[in-house]
Amino acid sequence: MNAPPVIRVDGADVVRDGNTILRDVTLTVRPGEHWALLGANGAGKSTLLSLLGALVHPTRGTVEVLGHTLGRVDLRTLRTAIGHVDPRHPLRSAHRVRDVVLTGLTRTTEWVPRWRPTPEQVERADQLVELLGLGSRRQARWPTLSQGERGRTLIARALMPEPRLLLLDEPATGLDVAGREQLVDRLDALRLAHRHLASVLVTHHLEELPAGTTHVLLLRDGRCLARGPVDEVLTSDLVSACFRHPVHVSRTEGRWAVRAGRRAGAPSV
Repeated sequence: MNAPPVIRVDGADVVRDGNTILRDVTLTVRPGEHWALLGANGAGKSTLLSLLGALVHPTRGTVEVLGHTLGRVDLRTLRTAIGHVDPRHPLRSAHRVRDVVLTGLTRTTEWVPRWRPTPEQVERADQLVELLGLGSRRQARWPTLSQGERGRTLIARALMPEPRLLLLDEPATGLDVAGREQLVDRLDALRLAHRHLASVLVTHHLEELPAGTTHVLLLRDGRCLARGPVDEVLTSDLVSACFRHPVHVSRTEGRWAVRAGRRAGAPSV
């Protein structure tokens, strides 16, 4: 028997100021699945992620997250069961890596006065820091971290409450090649360590997708162009249609690459 879905979106529209941002989007995500949302700028990726993160309501249609229907549940309570990673985390204090990770329990940006984690919580934070490849930086302070180290710290922070769903909004933004590859490697390690965790990752770039990506949804102009298992959706024709530009998609050792061409798959002259 299939496990109940972590996410179920049925015919969802989002309309703002008379403009339709998403139209008739349908999506089902099950435990252990790792989805990528791909599309050009303005396609509606961030808006869809906001729906999945219980940050906004649909204008029409149904959105269920972790078994709760948006509009019939306290969104603040539901969000506590979702790990939402925003690379624009507004932390200004010089907290150490471990302390930033521990704020995932209080769901605050700053350390809560007079709050103290239990020894078990500190041990879990250290385990997540190690899993995200930051063991040697556990005592490093936030201002001294690279962009990639900050991103991996925030993923560890999002995992502290043991969520069933992890949402990643363009986590490789601003990273150099080394930072991107370290992030992708850690995301694959996370998949292996937490086999029932479901994730949704928003990106513009196929090169940023971990090899463990299982499913893809392609958005174009707020509509679902294609969705399903990764090998069925990440084709040259579909990606070309999604971005309105002819490209050739290839995969080597589990990772994807894209090159432009006069038509999808055309040899260069």
